[in-house]
Amino acid sequence: MTYFTWKEEGLTNDCETLDSMAARFEESARLMRKMSAEGFQVEKRNKRQVITHIDSKIFNDWGFISEEPPYQQLTLILEEENNQKDQ
Repeated sequence: MTYFTWKEEGLTNDCETLDSMAARFEESARLMRKMSAEGFQVEKRNKRQVITHIDSKIFNDWGFISEEPPYQQLTLILEEENNQKDQ
């Protein structure tokens, strides 16, 4: 399963007013709701929050880079290639 680690380190560090902070939170909330509707999920792994998706194509379409170990990524590629050959 593709994933990346969620680290919030200063979502509003560059905001100069409460209104700009609120706008940033609202923008982030809209994005997170859209991700949820597309099937992304939050999981806890080794005391870290990671954002996952079972479909690596959707994950990649959003422009995310998977933090899966390389051998896991290769396994997914091989499985996809084999499935395409079988069709």
